[in-house]
Amino acid sequence: RDAMRQAPVRRRILWKGLKSVERAVEKAARSYSQEASRLLDLCRHSIVFDSVEGICKCLTAMRRDPDVELVRIKNRMDPARENPGSAGYRNAAVNLRIISNEAVALGVELHVCEIQLLLRSIADIKDDEGHRKYTASRNLRGE
Repeated sequence: RDAMRQAPVRRRILWKGLKSVERAVEKAARSYSQEASRLLDLCRHSIVFDSVEGICKCLTAMRRDPDVELVRIKNRMDPARENPGSAGYRNAAVNLRIISNEAVALGVELHVCEIQLLLRSIADIKDDEGHRKYTASRNLRGE
């Protein structure tokens, strides 16, 4: 809610919503041997940064926030971790739980969501056409 009240922050967030049921079932089958409990990106959003320094500051803030439990961080920014299927796409994918009093009261403190931290240069080319190409490539690889 705080982010929605601040226009500069709101412009940096790409609100993605929930993964479709079809894609969730497909991913559980293809990537996790039907173990749906391993899906950590059903709820996901992206935050766009102008620099790697901004991404690092955000990760530090998340790590220090007592209401955030970091579950996993996938560093896709490191060129040494190049995946041929990524087509050069880079981000830091952070899986986390919100463990605030409000989350506990709502019974959602065990829910894991994903926040993708990415550079503006990547976000600017991450459009519908690029995503369609990625999806086609992923499907050919059976992921």
